Amino acid sequence: MTKKRVWELDALRGICIIGMMVVHMFYDLGAIGGKSLNLPQWFYLVKNYGHILFVLISGICATLTTHTTLKRGLVVFGCGLLVSYVTMFMEFVIALPDFNGLHIWFGILHMLGVCMLLYPLFRKLPFWALALLGVGFIALGYWMETLTVSVDYLFPLGLRSASFYVGSDYFAILPGFGWFLIGAALGKTAYRSKETLLPKVNADNYILRVLRFIGRHSLWFYLLHQPVLFAVTYLFIA
Repeated sequence: MTKKRVWELDALRGICIIGMMVVHMFYDLGAIGGKSLNLPQWFYLVKNYGHILFVLISGICATLTTHTTLKRGLVVFGCGLLVSYVTMFMEFVIALPDFNGLHIWFGILHMLGVCMLLYPLFRKLPFWALALLGVGFIALGYWMETLTVSVDYLFPLGLRSASFYVGSDYFAILPGFGWFLIGAALGKTAYRSKETLLPKVNADNYILRVLRFIGRHSLWFYLLHQPVLFAVTYLFIA
């Protein structure tokens, strides 16, 4: 029997993916197309904080399945490594002039993959314990952002040295795992019945169908959107 999906989570994830694509599109216009853009405040809100909603949704979804998140975590982390290899190849091997500084050492996929791998250690905790741990990890992560360490390779945890550039798309395990656990706490409360909270909404209208489709296939959209945006920018603008 096919598992019934919670449509609003797919739709919200689709909105997150569209927001990310818009941010990357404007970034490409500036980096490759050389366009000077006067961007509105909402753009910077999406750019700086949009990922939090995406991580919260991932935490909620981790509670909706009866299976462990280990396999999904390995797939997502592996895709993150693939992105790292491709971006480093383009910058350091091919040496594309417009790709300087755009490599990704530890991006959103790396962080989410690690969160999914760690969650089985916490999944049996009650919602209040997940929430308390989540708040603690978030606070610890933001505190760590104020520190500078002498070791280069602790950046996945959130500890950075002054001499090492973490890349253009950097999301540390802390505070990221804290947001994931907050999402898991929401999943164990608001979504404890594993059903939609909006049963009276027509989820089959065109806009919601598109958002749900993007949300269901968010990993593919993440992996493929940037090559498409780069190609379009080079062909028509650069």
